[in-house]
Amino acid sequence: MTKSGRWYSSTTQIYWACAALLSGRWLSTRTEIREVRGWRLAAICHKLIKQYGWPIETEYRGAENIAHYRLTPGTDISRLKFPPSAKSLADGLEGGAQ
Repeated sequence: MTKSGRWYSSTTQIYWACAALLSGRWLSTRTEIREVRGWRLAAICHKLIKQYGWPIETEYRGAENIAHYRLTPGTDISRLKFPPSAKSLADGLEGGAQ
């Protein structure tokens, strides 16, 4: 993969974020650090929104205003486009997402 085509997170973190969002979870950077030792959740979500068209909601919580992300409820996940490292998630979806 060329340097310009690289994300700033490992493919494992991108896969984890996509899988967690698809499962309906709210995610924060603290969750990402704890579960996959990552710290680029905001960048991953931004890329999913801008490049892949994922309808991700952001909610800021607590005194520190920490961002929490989730896939908008009611999203037709069979219509989502997936980044290369998470394409295998689309295999099990009804209707065969891209």
